[in-house]
Amino acid sequence: MTTKRKVEVFSAGCAVCEEALQLVRKVACPSCDVTVLDMQSIDVVKRAKALGIRSIPAVAIDGKLADCCAGRSIDEQKLRAAGLGVTL
Repeated sequence: MTTKRKVEVFSAGCAVCEEALQLVRKVACPSCDVTVLDMQSIDVVKRAKALGIRSIPAVAIDGKLADCCAGRSIDEQKLRAAGLGVTL
């Protein structure tokens, strides 16, 4: 059985969020399970707060906020360093 890397993309559905989602999907590998979470849902907002998300778009990989998302933008190199696109 293959283990999947859990990738959560927190989005408001805006153009910037869509661009971030396209980047995540471009970099993701077959063992990356990418889920888009809508910040309009109170449950998603609670999850985002628990992860320390302060701005969106944001990406969490295997339950940890990616370093690139602790600030104000998403960076491909930091996503890759966090494990996105790397087969488990």
